Amino acid sequence: MAAKRSVLVRILGHEYRIRSDADEASIQRVASFVDETMARIRERTRTVDTLDLAILASLNLANDLLAARSAALAAPADAEWVDPKRVKALIAIAESAGEGAIGSH
Repeated sequence: MAAKRSVLVRILGHEYRIRSDADEASIQRVASFVDETMARIRERTRTVDTLDLAILASLNLANDLLAARSAALAAPADAEWVDPKRVKALIAIAESAGEGAIGSH
């Protein structure tokens, strides 16, 4: 298992330190995806509260994940449907958010 490292990411103009054993490029890719998702939701809904945006983005991303999981269950057993590094990076971001990072801004 790789050692945990701290990676600085930027989401909606705020910086967050993410501790993860995933590589920095994966963490940055996930953070960028979260940032884009939250920005798209903010534009569509005109929501300005960061916590509300985080919850709406979480619901959208969870919906996508569940849809992908359903598709994976229907796929052949040897088909790989998710990048394990990306999942680790998503978990690290979720854990950091759970510690109050998103709600504190």
